[in-house]
Amino acid sequence: MYFFADFVLDTDRAELRRSDGPATRLRPKTLELFKLLVQNSHRVLGKEELMEAIWPGIHVGEDSLFQCIREIRVALGDARREMVQVISGRGYLFALDVTTEPAASGTTEPRQQETKPDRKSRRGLSLVAVAASVLSVMALIGFALHGNSLFAPSRVVVVLQPIVDTDASPEGVALARDIASELIKGFSRIDGIHLIVREGEAVPALHGGAALDLRYELKRDPLNWILQARLIDTANQEIQAVAEASASEADRQRLMQRLAAGIGYPLGLRLSDLQEPEERAATPSAVAIRQAVASINQTTRERFGMARAILEQNLAENPDNVELQIALAGLHLRGMQMNWYDPAQSAVAEQDAAALLKGALASRPRSLPVLDASCRFLTVTNQFTESLVVCARALTVNPWDGTALYNLGLTQLQLGRFDDALASFLEAERYDTPEVSRWTWLLGAGWANLLLGRDEEAATFLQRSIAITAGSGRPYLLLAAAYQRLGRAREAREALAKAMEIRPGSTARNVALPTRNASNTFLAGSNAIIHTLMEIGLPSGTPR
Repeated sequence: MYFFADFVLDTDRAELRRSDGPATRLRPKTLELFKLLVQNSHRVLGKEELMEAIWPGIHVGEDSLFQCIREIRVALGDARREMVQVISGRGYLFALDVTTEPAASGTTEPRQQETKPDRKSRRGLSLVAVAASVLSVMALIGFALHGNSLFAPSRVVVVLQPIVDTDASPEGVALARDIASELIKGFSRIDGIHLIVREGEAVPALHGGAALDLRYELKRDPLNWILQARLIDTANQEIQAVAEASASEADRQRLMQRLAAGIGYPLGLRLSDLQEPEERAATPSAVAIRQAVASINQTTRERFGMARAILEQNLAENPDNVELQIALAGLHLRGMQMNWYDPAQSAVAEQDAAALLKGALASRPRSLPVLDASCRFLTVTNQFTESLVVCARALTVNPWDGTALYNLGLTQLQLGRFDDALASFLEAERYDTPEVSRWTWLLGAGWANLLLGRDEEAATFLQRSIAITAGSGRPYLLLAAAYQRLGRAREAREALAKAMEIRPGSTARNVALPTRNASNTFLAGSNAIIHTLMEIGLPSGTPR
């Protein structure tokens, strides 16, 4: 046995124990690698050396090594990569003092390396390493709720100027008035900004600082209404953001909401960025994330493995990169939803995703991408009480965020609140922002209608969702059930066949969502859908 800090690595039992927590079982290769690292404490071990020692005479990719390293870090609760450190260009180092006898008292801290500590790592709250995912989730929620008061600078002043209506028709005047009202309502919901609504043209004199002046113009061409906006720093007249939205909805209420959300969402994103502790420079992580996304767009297990290898390699080299943390956490969730992890791997992936998002929230508590990722994580892992809180928090950063509304609706759906869920999905559909997530709230609206027994409406929404993307194949499964209930048996079989192409090996058992914390109302409705799919030809299994 090996002792370090308050851990015991028991190689006979293949587990890591902590004085204040349960034991964590380790896979054989992970245990071998862990043992090698602790036996060489404070010594840098190269990747090739490690791979040759753990997989002698066998050619394996670096992703196998990265996976073992990640499992070790998850077991240690080493979200900050302080215990198992990556030494750029050289390899890995275990930074704790190790003995083969239990320490009399005290704990051992990681030694500082010769390189200077990253200044960013000193910013904000220090993170306490935890092994249990429940503690990571508690910390994640804490940062989501209170991070703004800990990290945010002074409130941003936004001066909302009157809309310039170039159309000048009675219809244009009325539309401009309604859009202004909608924008005032939306921006008033954003935490951390002080909103001033101007009736005249002059920017007000502000005590102690400048403001961001929001100027916008409403135009009309033969086909669309167009709303253009600019966010200008009044101190130097520098343009901080520009946005444009166009719409041609026949219903004036929908037209107004589409136009307001079309500029409100991107401007809200920019305001969120401006309230972060410091501006961020572009990093190579964007390339890695694009490569990873390209690898999973075809929704195959092999592409998933490629994407994970890309992200893990880049995160090993840039452990504090928030974009990479979010991307890898999201990829873990995709693997869990597509059943690409076995149960043991899924548990590790959930813990890792929680730790990654905890670190991301500590660095950027007001970041909408971080809050959206946390909202999705809590929804996917059926932590519904917590997801309601964090998704609502995301909407106080950007009220037009359809991603948060979708996950909020998905939570409400599984709590048996079908009408509330449908309202959330339809609100996201009215805003239609961000466009990349459009298929999700259409899927949600179809799902809610199906559970409410409105099969025709369900089919319409699901067809619209599939026209954008088939996603994980779930839209086709739900559409097959809707068609079958409508008596359209041939189309039902065709939809099920397309779902099986995307999700080979699907059965009545593994297509259902996890049942943990779900309401009996939702479970009954979900089982009814699965029985309908079995009538069409879904391979048998016991619905959960």
